[in-house]
Amino acid sequence: MRIALYEPEIAGNVGAVLRLGACLGVAVDLIEPLGFAWDDRRVRRTAMDYIDHVAVARHADFAAFRAATGSARTILFTTKAAQSAYDFAFAPGDVLLFGKESAGVPADVADRCDMALKLPIMAEVRSMNLATAAALALGEALRQTASLPG
Repeated sequence: MRIALYEPEIAGNVGAVLRLGACLGVAVDLIEPLGFAWDDRRVRRTAMDYIDHVAVARHADFAAFRAATGSARTILFTTKAAQSAYDFAFAPGDVLLFGKESAGVPADVADRCDMALKLPIMAEVRSMNLATAAALALGEALRQTASLPG
């Protein structure tokens, strides 16, 4: 299982997701362009020394990402989806994709994903923080596939 971030804009969110990946033993894919310099000290400050314990792959664009992940299912998490992540059967090889903080993913990227899921939230709010959403989604996917560490 992997987490993929499409054109992430906030270094702190990427750092938090890298730390999540390190803690749960999951690789992280970053689909460029990034909204910050990769050497940005905020990434390392948030990820701390955990960044040394996670496999990170950077991809020039979505096509390069899809080519690198091959036949793995790409599961998009979006507030626009109809199906809940809690009503979906995850598989160990799934790639959990999250869009950029300000706009999600464009329609052509969404159309190239194998499934779109949502994390249920209160109607009065717009969306969760990227790293929080990734943690909830990954936790459920690892739980379902009996892949949680420890």
